[in-house]
Amino acid sequence: MASYDVIIIGSGPGGYVCAIRCAQLGLKTAVVEGRETLGGTCLNVGCIPSKAMLHATEMLDEAEHNFAEMGLKGKSPSVDWAQMLKYKDKTISQNTGGIEFLFKKNKIEWLKGWGSIPEAGKVKVGEDTHEAKHIIIATGSEVAPLKGVEIDEETVVSSTGALELKKIPKKMVVIGAGVIGLELGSVYSRLGAEVTVVEFLDHITPGQDGEVQKTFQRMLKKQGMEFIMGAAVQSTTVKNGKATVAYKLRKDDSEHTLEADTVLLATGRRPYTEGLGLKEIGVETTDRGMVKTDDNFATSVKGIYAIGDCIAGPMLAHKAEDEGMALAEILAGQKGHVNYGVIPGVIYTHPEVAAVGKTEEALKEEGRKYKVGKFPFMGNARAKANFSGDGFVKIIADAETDRILGAHIIGPMAGDLIHEICVAMEFGAAAEDLARTCHAHPTYSEAVREAALACNDGPIHA
Repeated sequence: MASYDVIIIGSGPGGYVCAIRCAQLGLKTAVVEGRETLGGTCLNVGCIPSKAMLHATEMLDEAEHNFAEMGLKGKSPSVDWAQMLKYKDKTISQNTGGIEFLFKKNKIEWLKGWGSIPEAGKVKVGEDTHEAKHIIIATGSEVAPLKGVEIDEETVVSSTGALELKKIPKKMVVIGAGVIGLELGSVYSRLGAEVTVVEFLDHITPGQDGEVQKTFQRMLKKQGMEFIMGAAVQSTTVKNGKATVAYKLRKDDSEHTLEADTVLLATGRRPYTEGLGLKEIGVETTDRGMVKTDDNFATSVKGIYAIGDCIAGPMLAHKAEDEGMALAEILAGQKGHVNYGVIPGVIYTHPEVAAVGKTEEALKEEGRKYKVGKFPFMGNARAKANFSGDGFVKIIADAETDRILGAHIIGPMAGDLIHEICVAMEFGAAAEDLARTCHAHPTYSEAVREAALACNDGPIHA
């Protein structure tokens, strides 16, 4: 029976980052993973492959719409679907292989197989049982089911199946207007599919700033995506390789149907803890299946901890990573901490959407006084030169102290630009601090400075 300081179940972003940090801090560490490759959902069938597809189709869109104006003449590229999937797979293997290298470098043992916890201090993998002072559940999440919709990963697919379609569909219905649905929907829209998004709520991207939601939906419609809002999907039926989606409009209960070659179910995810034996050993979970933890990620059973998608909070890879690092430091006797108020969220469509901190809607609900500084990318020289003038940067600051409370960006490189604001918020900076920081010209980041200026005396270029 092998013995370790830490055994982590799951090698996704939370698990593998936690393992590396544990090893760096001198803890003998092993990771249980049943897949053939490390990296979890994110690297194998989620974040990374979808970004490869987004990048490829954005290049196609650029060639089709902007090359001629820049003097780049010639026929637009045609799509070799098989080669695009190979490029996606190569991107996956480069990243998963990189984690395997890091495990060897940090002397982390990979226990291959699916794990369960028969009792505190023990993890069973296959027929072998291993001992550990600390056990960490980092098993992530899975696609949340929807009543009446049966996934076959061929005609009715999850995000996993959407990355492996045998051919580009002529018509695609996306159920759910959240991050996954809009990202993958935009991929197939650029590839020529007629994409219709069916959403239960009256707005896309729940939880986002209201102004961003409206602007974002308008941009996606301009790109060719259709939206049916306030619609409750009742069922999907498949016949002869074609799907029919039945839905009711909430405003009048009227019944409608849509035909599609492919249906993508993208209504969210739920914690994946099946087979761990948590109930049997007394680990408490919520009604929604999330593992209950305290401020130090400890569960109701001593020596067992949980991080990432299977506990409360946003299901984001970087949130799981931060929790993994913090927990490793706690187990090593340090003071690990996660600032949940400064966790950015990004939607990798074109343009990108990024947010951190409070929305106006949340601050109004709290009755807090705030001010808003906003700057359009149309006033940014670099954005105009690069056909990226749509969108804006919006910074929200406390009305009295000027401290930055949140930021919302829709536009070019939004996912990268947001981090300047994250750092500022981590240090408790005021909008004026950002406004007085020199930004190189011409860069997209100047739009962030202009929005910070707009919080007070006003921007220069708008």
